[in-house]
Amino acid sequence: MMQKAVTQPRRKNTSTIDDIASIAIFLAAFGAAWQVIYLAGVLPEQSLPSPISVAQSFADLASEGSLGASLAVTMGRLALGFAIAIAIGGAVGLAMVRFRDFGKTMGSFSVGLQSFPSIAWVPFAILLIGYNDLGILFVVVISSVFSVMMSTYSGIRNIPPIYMRAARNMGASGSMLFRHVMIPAATPTLIIGVRQAWSFAWHALVGAEILMSVIGLGHILFVGREFINMGWIMATMIVIFVIGMVVDRVIFYKLEERIRSRWGLNSHTE
Repeated sequence: MMQKAVTQPRRKNTSTIDDIASIAIFLAAFGAAWQVIYLAGVLPEQSLPSPISVAQSFADLASEGSLGASLAVTMGRLALGFAIAIAIGGAVGLAMVRFRDFGKTMGSFSVGLQSFPSIAWVPFAILLIGYNDLGILFVVVISSVFSVMMSTYSGIRNIPPIYMRAARNMGASGSMLFRHVMIPAATPTLIIGVRQAWSFAWHALVGAEILMSVIGLGHILFVGREFINMGWIMATMIVIFVIGMVVDRVIFYKLEERIRSRWGLNSHTE
């Protein structure tokens, strides 16, 4: 028993170190390939600056404080918009399950709206709300809420009926059935939907910031384009890429693996 309690944290720490190492190796390989292409002169330096030049642009943005401030504002908008999307999407998804006709109608409606490019909501938000944080939040929420909604709806509807019958035979009903059977059984599908919704929210936010904000990572991209500063553009793109990869790998991937392990869905054991 004591041995198991000691080795479990070590496994978690080793897994985290392995994840960080794999990300570092990937970034190193990416940088090396980039340097080779730069030295080969495939593109002019104005279009493809060297990694050293982009690193200098990154250092300039960081030293003057604009990168840190922009990153804080962007992540705050993302956290708030994503939380609102999960709350609304989850509530509407549950209502779709509860009311069958509403679920059928809303399902088709959601699929149609989910096919909209997120950037298509920006002009609508500008005219409806204006150039402000509320308009940006609207774009983030409307771009990601339907993924949460549909994953909630599909996850609960596709629960194997035998689970429900077995639970009812053992006396489960009402809130107990919902909390201890329906939600756990639907969780893998919900996690996939939330993971996808986060991806939608992330690029919707950056696109909205380019056109609607005076601060944020998207605004740095806009300024870089206006002043033809490819170093700023590429430095910001790398930050966006690293954040996306780290959040997916460290948060969503580990959460999904933990749920799969809890429900015995992994194909191997460590």
